[in-house]
Amino acid sequence: MTDDSKRAERPPRAAISRRGVLLGLAALGGIAAANVGGFLYLGGWLTPGALTPWRFVDRFEQVFGKHDGFRRNHAKGLSASGYFTSNGAGTEVSKAVVFEPGRIPVTGRFSLSGGVPDAADANATIRGLGLLFSLPNGEQWRTAMVNIPVFLDSTPEGFSERLLASQVDPNTGQPDPEKMAAFLARHPETAAAMEIVRQTPPSSGFDNSTFHGLNAFRFTNSSGTTVPVRWMVAPEQPFEPAGPVQPPGRDYLFDALIRSVANTPLHWRLILTVGEPGDPTDDATKPWPDGRRTIDVGTLTIDSVQTEEPGNARDINFDPLILPDGIARSDDPLLSARSAVYARSFLRRSREPKQPSEVNVTEVLGER
Repeated sequence: MTDDSKRAERPPRAAISRRGVLLGLAALGGIAAANVGGFLYLGGWLTPGALTPWRFVDRFEQVFGKHDGFRRNHAKGLSASGYFTSNGAGTEVSKAVVFEPGRIPVTGRFSLSGGVPDAADANATIRGLGLLFSLPNGEQWRTAMVNIPVFLDSTPEGFSERLLASQVDPNTGQPDPEKMAAFLARHPETAAAMEIVRQTPPSSGFDNSTFHGLNAFRFTNSSGTTVPVRWMVAPEQPFEPAGPVQPPGRDYLFDALIRSVANTPLHWRLILTVGEPGDPTDDATKPWPDGRRTIDVGTLTIDSVQTEEPGNARDINFDPLILPDGIARSDDPLLSARSAVYARSFLRRSREPKQPSEVNVTEVLGER
């Protein structure tokens, strides 16, 4: 069991009555009662309507169905491996070992958003790229990025509401437009973010997609100076817009990626954007102003992809708060929520029987 899966373990429910719990807390005294009461509150025991990490995972299952052994979101995916070659420029803003000159092995995962592991590919579906940098000092840096420039929600509660509002009506095969309109009326920040996303059309494939970290983090260099930073990986492969007609095949985006990597390694530039005073660090729906300073810190190379199976990215939790010294969380509330929900999803699927991945590298390359 990995360290993050240990962190994910759910506290056991004691087979005692609530009255017994309260009496026990009183006997332990005020401080102990406050501590345990807070623990029960965070676990959702004393707040039946609270949006706990476990209930958030349940919500994904409510919307997408339950698919044993798969992630509750970004269920459809493909493992990858390669390396990051740092040029040393990142040491200006962070003392993290990952930015020192040299090459670091990377494990990755390409994915599509949604909780259905065999859903048909679509150009409009949000694409994901998770990365795990294995640093020479034993640290790790994990990040989960997507191909849109801003996130659609500013809070976990908004994300949960949008998930329900976008649930497909089984009678029409489409989300209920009235529910979505009502949601957007309550959340103008999401409506504004959607407009930004609409102005950034998707590329033709995974290989020429730009992937954004979205959330802000705090970078500290060796002199102790701390600045807010967002990052992205920008492809060296030429941009081509997605065509008006989708290519044939249920898995056409993944199939094309598999064939591309089989022909030649793929490359992205890791770009840091440095924020200035007043730039929002607690709201991923708001872009920073154009013209913010950027630093090209090196090249990500993906030179192999693999069908998801034991031992590769299938079994990695891309927790955004597993960070090396020199990178720290910001005040964005989504970061803690993402970390907690990822952990609960990881624990749940780790205990379930595994099913074959929809995306199979051998089958695709066997067609050549």
